[in-house]
Amino acid sequence: MKKVVWGVLSTARIGTAQVIPAMQRSSWCEVRAIASRSADAARREAAALGIPRAYGSYEELLADPEIEAIYNPLPNHLHVPWTLRAAAAGKHVLCEKPVALGAEEAGQLLAAAKKVKIMEAFMVRFHPQWLRARALVEQGELGAPRAVQVFFSYFNDDPKNIRNQADIGGGALNDIGCYAIVAGRYFFQGEGRRALALVDRDPALGTDRTTSGLVDFGEGRHLSFTVTTQGAPCQRLLICGARRRVELEIPFNPPAGRETRIRIDDGSARDGSSMQIETLPACDQYTLQSDAFSRAVRGEIELPYGVEDAVRNMRVIDALFRSEKSGSWESI
Repeated sequence: MKKVVWGVLSTARIGTAQVIPAMQRSSWCEVRAIASRSADAARREAAALGIPRAYGSYEELLADPEIEAIYNPLPNHLHVPWTLRAAAAGKHVLCEKPVALGAEEAGQLLAAAKKVKIMEAFMVRFHPQWLRARALVEQGELGAPRAVQVFFSYFNDDPKNIRNQADIGGGALNDIGCYAIVAGRYFFQGEGRRALALVDRDPALGTDRTTSGLVDFGEGRHLSFTVTTQGAPCQRLLICGARRRVELEIPFNPPAGRETRIRIDDGSARDGSSMQIETLPACDQYTLQSDAFSRAVRGEIELPYGVEDAVRNMRVIDALFRSEKSGSWESI
């Protein structure tokens, strides 16, 4: 099967450091071009990554007739505008998360998605540890699912960093809280009904530096999480059923090329000796993600997650932000 020819919008670090090298290891992807608002920056990154073409504007890249798919890692407020422009140029788009600044904006992609493939880049859903944990839920190994709990934190208070700029979609909920929401929807295989949030905003930056959320999925299923952009680096994911629980050791950004571990326990021994550890093979979740998207472009498989899925995730984020203001439960 002919590889899908990719172009990359911007020289964002998530792309140059992680996603592009992972795509270059894929048997389904050929990264042929990269664009920046600075021609020098584009040429510099193209040379460093061995990418044949460098463009000094995003428009030039979208005009390249050989580019079939676009990877969009632009700042959050530019996700929808440039995804729409790429789609109008006939390019399929893998767009970084969060796909938009709200569900209404994300909904602007629905019409375009009827003509090209568009997917939000939650790479975690392609990692074997997530697939294995969900299989345990589906097979009833945990008993009836009761709770998904997430903690995710890092420290970054640099006002120049896009993650700390409130007017373009910065803050903890958009940046890493979206992973918690995806986790709840993924493992419960359902949609939240209502949400409650507690938010602490940085007085200087205006971003939510710490957000805790509670999402009711109905039928006794609860997602609870805390995310912070000003805390010691940490990440944990726990799925608790009526009989057993499973924990993912590094759930969101496990090092590429290293084995991962999940822990399964029925809690019968308080000292943890009843815990079973499963080791899963090394992989790169970004490669697996780009493989799946490229295969969908080639018609080998159905697109795993479309714009409708992205809109549903944004609805939860919207409800949590409304709850911050109302101090009450908000319908999703």
